[in-house]
Amino acid sequence: MKRDNINAIHAPQPRGGYSQAVSIENFRRLLFVSGQIPMTSDDVLPEGFEAQARQVWLNVDAQLKAAGMTKADIVKVTTYLADRRHVAANREIRTDYLGSLAPAMTVVITGIFDSAWLLEVEVVAAQ
Repeated sequence: MKRDNINAIHAPQPRGGYSQAVSIENFRRLLFVSGQIPMTSDDVLPEGFEAQARQVWLNVDAQLKAAGMTKADIVKVTTYLADRRHVAANREIRTDYLGSLAPAMTVVITGIFDSAWLLEVEVVAAQ
């Protein structure tokens, strides 16, 4: 698969570990991962934003592994945050998980299905 991160010079540059666009060619398959919630497999909700965010990324990772993929295959991330106060912590934890990967990314501040959940993350991956 050929993957190119695109950041047009005549548009705002990304700030914080993402690309403005990601182009993929010659891929075999796409995986669309539904919004992953901050619950453990035994239905425990971690306390606090940081713990919930780390759990969400563990859940994303589990879905990728179940599909025979890894985080290196992620091309798009959409994060839904319940509160704008969590933006900095979200960026830090996301960066811990993604490392130097720079997928296309959107962060939305919104109400979330369960008011106890502080975020939800969906991804698109390609191989």
